Amino acid sequence: MHEMVKGGNVGLAALSEDAGAVVVSLAWSSASGDGDADVSVLLLDADGKVRGDGDFYFYNNPAAPDGSVQLLGKTPTESGSEDRISLDLTAVPPDVSRIVLAASRYAGARFGDLDDLCLTLADRVGDALLRFAIEDAGAISAVIFGELYRRDGGWKFRAVGQGYDSGLAGLATDFGIDVDDEDETADGEEPAAALEAAPDAPEAAAEPPKTLTPPAEQPAAQPAAPPKRRPRTARKKVTLPAVTRKSLAENDSWRMARLFPVGTLKSDHERETRATSVLLSVMAQVPEFGRRLTAGFGAPAGRMETYTEVALPHGGESPKRPDGLIRVERAGKLWTALVETKTNGNPLKAAQVQDYVDIAGRRAYEAVITLSNDVALDGSPLVDVKMDGRRKHKVALWHLSWAEVTHQAQMLIRHEGVGNAAHAWLLQELLYYLQHENSGCHGFQNMGPAWVPVRRGIDEETLCEGDPRAVDVVANWERLIRQVCLRLGGELGQKVLPVQRVKRGTDPAERRAALADRLCREGRLQAELRIEDSPGVLGLTADLRTSKLRTSLEIPAPAAGSPLTWAKRLVRQLPEAPADLHVETLVDGRGGGPRGTLERLRPEPADLLPKDGATITGFRLSLFKGMGSTRGTAETGFIRSVDEAVDRFHDTVVTALRRARP
Repeated sequence: MHEMVKGGNVGLAALSEDAGAVVVSLAWSSASGDGDADVSVLLLDADGKVRGDGDFYFYNNPAAPDGSVQLLGKTPTESGSEDRISLDLTAVPPDVSRIVLAASRYAGARFGDLDDLCLTLADRVGDALLRFAIEDAGAISAVIFGELYRRDGGWKFRAVGQGYDSGLAGLATDFGIDVDDEDETADGEEPAAALEAAPDAPEAAAEPPKTLTPPAEQPAAQPAAPPKRRPRTARKKVTLPAVTRKSLAENDSWRMARLFPVGTLKSDHERETRATSVLLSVMAQVPEFGRRLTAGFGAPAGRMETYTEVALPHGGESPKRPDGLIRVERAGKLWTALVETKTNGNPLKAAQVQDYVDIAGRRAYEAVITLSNDVALDGSPLVDVKMDGRRKHKVALWHLSWAEVTHQAQMLIRHEGVGNAAHAWLLQELLYYLQHENSGCHGFQNMGPAWVPVRRGIDEETLCEGDPRAVDVVANWERLIRQVCLRLGGELGQKVLPVQRVKRGTDPAERRAALADRLCREGRLQAELRIEDSPGVLGLTADLRTSKLRTSLEIPAPAAGSPLTWAKRLVRQLPEAPADLHVETLVDGRGGGPRGTLERLRPEPADLLPKDGATITGFRLSLFKGMGSTRGTAETGFIRSVDEAVDRFHDTVVTALRRARP
């Protein structure tokens, strides 16, 4: 992988023979766990300006109609999160000379508060081609990571690392976007911004800094023209498709007719066949959904056709029949992926996947996609497959969990919207099918065979550090947390990501081994979830010694007012919170201070104040719940108890605090 320095440039053709489609990842981490940013892409002409407002891609305009740009959303990493962008360089209009890759933070937040800012550019099979790390970002709220530009019939990348102190509005305005000022006032940002000076580059460097003209120097007003629709940097409201207000059924026993019936599914083969056909057919009929699931795998945006039970020759043996096949055509070129599906918790078979990888390599197919209830983790492959390095054609192996498929469908319906009512209805029917108990598409549902022995070993104090069973439990805990984020994010229509407080680049296996040793010593599994627009990071602790789950949230002390006012306001903000909610005062220098249940504190909020007058730094809110005894999702299962604990805390505590925020 080519390491870039600020101001450096490199031709993509020198890094890969096939760089026509690339995926750019912008990544960062935060020691506090509350760092977040949003990516944006601008297409510029030869004059360094957008051709129109449609050339500005951000959270309110995530994809180009021609498929040249697609914002794929955030993905959790070992140390934070990364935002990915799919670029089909062969589809970029010829009058576009540069593609700017940037990110911005909300009002008041600065990139200097984040760690490990870096850009990674990978080819269509996921192999990283280059990396650019930004050091000392400073007090800026928007930064240009880099840009792609045309040179001698090809594309080159330049590491830029320039910043703005006025956020997304300043970045957009500087490249010719007419931003809606009302939105920026709502965001707390000023509309004007100046671009920091760019370093000299060996070739045609980025344009010099631009400064907006002060209002007094603007030219005289022209005759009134029809109002122009301008990009809104304020986020769109979450919308749901229309639903029938009242049922026409005579009684509750009548069941609505469904496009994808699930009542008669009995065997695993039936479930796998039906699930594959249902999913692939909806992907082909709802372009937004099909692109969402395949763009991250290097597929172009084009006409998609999907097939099931395709017979393919395999040497002298009988033909192999993968569960499905996806084919996307664009400009006469085909992108093809084989699909292997498992449902009902059945594991993927390495030999079967290996056969499909070999077939794909011989037939010059681009990818093999596995789909199961399991959740893939970095550095922990689900199947051991060998890639034949002698073949010139590379085959990418990707994995999807059913939980991620459900999440993407929910996000399209509840957050981003789809093209028409028929597409929304199809996605609703797909969701009904995936979430039905008979479908077998329920995501991660089993903590594995090591769960019971590890719990018994912790209870009996016989579990020793270095035990591989503890590593398995830690890995499955991480899978569960990622699935909780997908489920909660899909239901809320908001981004929910796990927080990893480790240094970027840490080896995943070493990190899990260290967490497993900690589990052996302390008997606790811990995780943190960052929920968009939440007042803090949601903490989750599973204490295997006491069989208790603890969900918690730390709130910093307000900047103004007296401690007694803070305590009274906090209690007032939680009128419908559970009476057993624990409230603890955080005191400077010694952590915890006075504490009590909400039931006791409601009449006497002053009991939260330290008797010695110590400085209050914040408050910690916690709920406790009994932990399921079994390893799955049954009524007494651990996984179900985690879901219920997170949902209860979010619905009764986090939501109330969010409503009470100014």
